[in-house]
Amino acid sequence: MRTDFDFAPLYRATVGFDRVFDMLDSMAGQPSPGGYPPYNIEKTADDAWRIVMAVAGFTEAELNVTQKEDELLVTGKGHPDRNEGIEYLYRGIGGRDFERRFQLADHVRVTAAKLQNGLLSIDLQRELPEEKKPRPIRIEAQSTPRTISQQ
Repeated sequence: MRTDFDFAPLYRATVGFDRVFDMLDSMAGQPSPGGYPPYNIEKTADDAWRIVMAVAGFTEAELNVTQKEDELLVTGKGHPDRNEGIEYLYRGIGGRDFERRFQLADHVRVTAAKLQNGLLSIDLQRELPEEKKPRPIRIEAQSTPRTISQQ
């Protein structure tokens, strides 16, 4: 069952957040991409995050992390002959190919990616350019000129 949301009232109440609502609009119309591989998003500092993906069975060579502008793409391509000749009684560890996309906010970039114990950790950092950082503005007080009356 699909529920349609009307974000029009929010457009009128905000300034500069049109892109956020456009993304929400587009995501509301898309089917869920599935849950493989599962992942967590952790906040590690005020302007830093970490995506942790459970990629058991994949090696570094089979994983690819790519950032292009405001999108992060994580793909996993396993070798088809990796499990050749193995007879499974039960197979619960997912090893299928996958592709996960994450929309990143402006000025967020990937700083590191590492694979340890079947978990792929991707560190993200927001780095605002100097012209976008807040800066104090000096306020000058103007005094009104006094007139001295002559008598």
